[in-house]
Amino acid sequence: MPSAAHADFDWRAFDAVLFDLDGVITPTAEIHEHAWGELFAPYDYSEADYLQYVDGKPRYDGVRSFLESRNITLPDGNPSDAPGDATVCAMGNRKNELFNLILDRDGIAAYPGSQATLDLLEQLEIPAAIVSSSRNAVPVLRAAGLSERFDVVVDGVVVADLGLDGKPAPDGYLLGAERLGTSPERTVVVEDAVSGVAAGANGKFAVTIGVDRGAGADVLLRNGATFVVNDLGELLPNDHATATGAH
Repeated sequence: MPSAAHADFDWRAFDAVLFDLDGVITPTAEIHEHAWGELFAPYDYSEADYLQYVDGKPRYDGVRSFLESRNITLPDGNPSDAPGDATVCAMGNRKNELFNLILDRDGIAAYPGSQATLDLLEQLEIPAAIVSSSRNAVPVLRAAGLSERFDVVVDGVVVADLGLDGKPAPDGYLLGAERLGTSPERTVVVEDAVSGVAAGANGKFAVTIGVDRGAGADVLLRNGATFVVNDLGELLPNDHATATGAH
């Protein structure tokens, strides 16, 4: 059940919902972590590094941030660089290659509580968008059978094409709200990453829900989350939660 801090939360009070994808809708963070782990294996990489330097950031920014933590400087290179380790872009492209190999092999499914939340929003006719730093959002949604569930997808490809700043800048979320025809003060952001909740706060959205998949509730709250849950199933009405088995 929701804690007292968010027990009165009601999706119907808002006009739209903007979801991060990885770690919020699907457990793709696990695939990303695996891919990053393989990429950075020679550099004594750990899960703590993923949360501190990589999680929620555009791919090349994540590469750059991690390498800076190890006092390593590489030329940026070009997004067309072949996967490898000579440039930031080459490393980012290698990570993407690893991610897609794992996704194709293992597939993906939505978190049950997130799937139930999407079902509820559809019943309530509340529009939803994906706002993700990942360039893989579209194939992940396809693999999870969710391609038709979102009115708008603002992913890493869109952000790069439009020259928007990545999270923690609110640009992607503001674009998602604009494309849904709503305003930040009438819109909910749902995020599991520190940079993501900061983006929601920076965009002055009505509510920024933090989903704690490992970053820590205190950290998410300090960086802009209005409140934090362990799973979106906690915010389902009792009858809906019972029907889906969510808690």
